[in-house]
Amino acid sequence: MSRLLVVEDDKTIGDVLQTSLRRHGYDVSWRQTGREALEDATRGDFDLVLLDLGLPDLDGVEVCRRMRALAPAAVLVILTARQDEMDVVVGLEAGADDYLTKPVRLAELHARVRAHLRRRSTDGSGAAITIGALQLDVAGRRVSVGGIEISLRTKEFDLLARLAQEPGVAVSRSTLMNDVWDEHWYGSTKTLDVHIAALRRKLAESGADVPAPQISTLRGHGYRLERPDE
Repeated sequence: MSRLLVVEDDKTIGDVLQTSLRRHGYDVSWRQTGREALEDATRGDFDLVLLDLGLPDLDGVEVCRRMRALAPAAVLVILTARQDEMDVVVGLEAGADDYLTKPVRLAELHARVRAHLRRRSTDGSGAAITIGALQLDVAGRRVSVGGIEISLRTKEFDLLARLAQEPGVAVSRSTLMNDVWDEHWYGSTKTLDVHIAALRRKLAESGADVPAPQISTLRGHGYRLERPDE
């Protein structure tokens, strides 16, 4: 049974989320403050965390950042009523894998949770991939550039692994969203751009003597992981 942590200060929303998720067979813990959630994260091994950014005691983005450090393997989904796209971007850059905007549609919530947990359960499959100085141990979920290991978040690794399956091939935005996030994606694809930017930065800052393959933007289409000789 997958373990979920819901962090939501609104009693009505929290109760609805907890009840609905439990009816779908998940083991759910619900906390109403950032401090309680962080304490739980130090003790529990959660598969997925639903984190409201508008918490009463701590800044939601800071909780997101600390939660990522405490539970690096968990899928972290932020919930936000904020309409400014920059708030979503900041949350994603703080460590979130995905986001949902309020009011949360339960059908969308369950579709996202299922997709994330399904991908998490199959993350250990696959062989090693080598593209120039870049090496991916798919089964071990480890990445190195020129022999120097770099740390990637869950979705950053999934995205890089997907691009590395077809080096030199243009992969559309819709394909990446379907394969890495959810085949029934409802919202903006801004999360894809944020994760690409983070990937580029981490690959460039690996400290290796040889450069990692570049990720090129194909405007109006998607992205391509370049082969070393291109």
